[in-house]
This record gives sequence, C-alpha cells and structure tokens, in this order.
Amino acid sequence: MKHIFRPSFFFVVLLTIVALVITISPSFTIPVVNQKFPTFNFKKGLDLEGGTSVTLRADMKSIPSAQRDNALASAKEVIERRINFLGVSEPLVQTSKVNKDYRIIVEIPGVTDVNQAVKLVGTTAKLTFWEPGAAQKDASSPSAKLSLEETIKAATTSGVPLGIIQLLGPNAKQTNLTGSDLKQATAGFDPTSGKPQVELIFTSAGAKKFGEITKRNVGNVVAIALDNQVIEAPRVNQAIFGGNAVITGSFTTEQAKQLQIQLNAGALPVSLSVLEQRAIGASLGQASLEKSLIAGILGFVVIVLFMIFMYGRLGIIASIALAIYTLLVLSLFKLIPVTLTLAGIAGFILSIGIAVDANILIFERMKEEFRRGRSLESAIDLGFSRAWLSIRDSNVASLITSAILFYFGTGIIRGFALTLALGVLVSMFSAIFVTRTLLRVFYRKK
Repeated sequence: MKHIFRPSFFFVVLLTIVALVITISPSFTIPVVNQKFPTFNFKKGLDLEGGTSVTLRADMKSIPSAQRDNALASAKEVIERRINFLGVSEPLVQTSKVNKDYRIIVEIPGVTDVNQAVKLVGTTAKLTFWEPGAAQKDASSPSAKLSLEETIKAATTSGVPLGIIQLLGPNAKQTNLTGSDLKQATAGFDPTSGKPQVELIFTSAGAKKFGEITKRNVGNVVAIALDNQVIEAPRVNQAIFGGNAVITGSFTTEQAKQLQIQLNAGALPVSLSVLEQRAIGASLGQASLEKSLIAGILGFVVIVLFMIFMYGRLGIIASIALAIYTLLVLSLFKLIPVTLTLAGIAGFILSIGIAVDANILIFERMKEEFRRGRSLESAIDLGFSRAWLSIRDSNVASLITSAILFYFGTGIIRGFALTLALGVLVSMFSAIFVTRTLLRVFYRKK
C-alpha cells in the first residue's frame, strides 16, 4: 500500500495519547511552557464513595394546587443550596410526583451521619428582609469602615449574618417583613427595556409592611436573604405601596428564574417528613468498585482472546481499537464529568460488547468481499460501507433506549443510561474511524 502513514493515523495516535494522559493522571504539565492543566478526577457516586440517601415527603395540604409544582421545585432548590453551602460535593437532589404524593430524594456522597443529613435537608426555608441601621443610612459603603476581623466579631456578637453586615453595616436590622408576607414571585421582562426582572406580589399585610420599609429607606439598599444568605440587594428608588414591587438588575433570564425559585422557597414553605433514610459505608462502595473493575478487566481480556482466535490479525487490530475506545470513554467520564456508580460501570462494560459487535459486522463483510475476489483496499472500503447501515441502526436503537431510560428513570438508572449512551457514541467512532485507519496502516494480505 502507498501512503501508509496517513494523516488520520497520526490523529488517532494523538487522540490516544491525550486520552491516556487524562485517564491515568489527575493533572499534567507541559514542560516547555510550564502550563499546568486543570485537575481531572473520576467522580464517584453515592454507592462507591459512601454517604446518605434520604427520601422526603412534602406536605402540600396548605399549598394551592396550581402552585404545588413550584413549591416542590423551590424546596429542591433550598436543599441543594444548603448542602453545597456546607461543602458537600455534588449532591443529587431529585423530585418525584406520583398522583398527589410529592417527594424529594436526596443523595449526599461523603455524609455518613444520617441524623446530620436529615437535619440538613428537613427544615423549611426562611425568607427575611434587612435594612441598614440609622447610623448607616445614606452611607455609600458602610462595610468598608470595618476590617474583616471586626466584621466577623460584629456578626458573632450581634447575631446578624455576616453577609448582611458586609452589605449594610454592623447596625443592620431585620424588618418585620418575612416570606409569609410574600404571595408570589414571578420572573418576567421590563416592558420598556426588555431586560429580565422579578415581580413581587405581597399579601395585604405584607404590602403595608413593604410600603413602610421602602418609605423609610428611599436611596438605601434593602437586602433579601434566604436562610441568612443574601440572594438579592436592590436599591430602593421610591416608596412602594400597593403590594407590587419589581427587582431589576443586570441579571440574565436564567438568573431571574433562579431568583424567582429562591424567593418562592421562602414564600411557599413546605413541611417535609422523612419516609426513608439509609447510610452506605465507603468500605461497601470500595469492595463493589473492586469487584466491578475485576469483572471489567476479565470481560475485556476474554473479548480480546475471542477476537484474536476468530479473526487472527484482524482480531489484534480490533483489540487495539477496543483499547483506544476504552481510553476515550474513560477520559470523557473525567472531562464531562460523569458520576460513576455501579450501574454506570455496568453500562460502560455493556458498551464494550456493543463496540465489538460493530467490528464483527465489519470483518464478516470484509470476508465476503475477499471471497468475491476484491482487492485489499476495495474489500476494506466495501466492508465498512456495507456494514455501516447495520451498525447505525443497531446503535440508534441502543441510543433511543438510553434516552428513554434517562428521561423517565431516576438515580442510578439515569447513570446507567448516560454511560451506555456515551459508550455507544464512542463505539461508532471507534469502529468506523479508528478500526478503519488501523486496518489501512497495518493490515497486509498474504
């Protein structure tokens, strides 16, 4: 063959090296420019790292039917923010609605104390409004007068949240306006400028309180806090009566929707009761991970031996392509990143078998072309082109199944579907491009 080392071959080699570096090393540096790349690590799920799973039921009796879905989404948002605030990595919080039963499923990797997890997620959000004290009103930057040490000391002695003191000063005080006075928050657009905004609708009692607060704080900032965390701090331009207000700013449409959910979290408190709680130890996850890795390695070795036994040199090339495929998928798991669970690992192992199926279809078509007297180059091209339709249809069927599982499934089922879909997509690339390139470079007809 002429032109053995094609550009596609060098691309495959480069892609393999990059995938290998990402897979086996958490971080790497280019010596020439001393440029260090971001750290990549496999993200382990609850069943591998250990942690706690809590299933909560939301009591919607006091919530109007039309607002129950928003209330459930608001509760989910509050729980996610609380868990991330304590530094717990990547919690999985999902909502489930069956008939009139509203549930929130919380999975927290790294937290093995069930009581701590229940305390963390089981209380109702608290929405509060804060105004500057008399000494800070009309001050351009009250927090600038205090050092960080003084700010922390003021927060400790006064009981005012640290974020409020940094924004409004040490004499900031909480108003009598709370989440119970807010009827609804709605994201929309300013009819004049077209920019995103959030409209607040207060109850009759809340409208009176809000009017008094804005009247005495014209020109000042009023902070809105959820669970003592500042979520918005608009400046009051004029006294607002009537129970309607608008928060404007330089936020995006998505940020406006997020603020709407956060505000409704305090305006629509949901009582949560624990239905199920369970702890998974890290030792159990480690043992399961080791068994899964052993099963994956054994499966890979058996597939390689089978391919070599059945197809000889073709089998060796297919095995090399399979190794490249494995590296590509593992590097994608790190880059996306994909949370690895036992079900996800099972989906990955299953996708290896699917990748081999494509090679078998191609090789069998090549054999038929050889028997018809085709040349090597012609047999390779025809084998790939005529096997492609079968490969495409079978993989599309697998992708449709994965999409259905991911859309309707929850928890580990979605993890299985995601890893399977990634494996199928990479297997198509591996079979059609990588295997074909290697065949053209290394295969010789006797």
